[in-house]
Amino acid sequence: MIYGYSRVSTASQELEAQVQTLKSVGCEIIYSEKFTGTKADRPQFKELLSKLKEGDTLVVTKLDRFARSTSDAIDTIKDLFKRGVKVHVLNMGLVEDTPTGRLIFNIMSSFAEFERDMIVERTQEGKAIARQRDDFREGRPNKYSKKQVEHAIKLLETHSYKEVENMTGISKSTLIRAKKKNES
Repeated sequence: MIYGYSRVSTASQELEAQVQTLKSVGCEIIYSEKFTGTKADRPQFKELLSKLKEGDTLVVTKLDRFARSTSDAIDTIKDLFKRGVKVHVLNMGLVEDTPTGRLIFNIMSSFAEFERDMIVERTQEGKAIARQRDDFREGRPNKYSKKQVEHAIKLLETHSYKEVENMTGISKSTLIRAKKKNES
């Protein structure tokens, strides 16, 4: 049996491209999840690993979808090889249970972990630089400007929350929060 595994790190990312790629290479059953790769607990991946048996093939689109670290990748691949399961990483090829195959897999796993670590490091550096600015605010930027929210609050004097929400697109919960903030 050929199994596929697709994963994206955040709820806003889409799995569809990975799923279509896995289908196109013959995956009969595909497990998918939206779960960060930095966490060891990936329920769908664990379930998939428990189903794999001798003669099966596990297909992933990229190595970074497979494991969260080099040691995790090596442990997982050793277990799969011991059980007679083949591993096919589409952007690198079939991982063979040979000394050369294991070496290439280990090197590529190290590069994938290094790349992920560099992304985290650059993100942290960017945040540190941003924190030095006077106007820095942690988190997602406001969807509506202060002026838009003030206008919506003004509308509440003559309209219901639902009417203001329909007119401005600003949700009732946002309006309530803004109104409380103005009152304090």
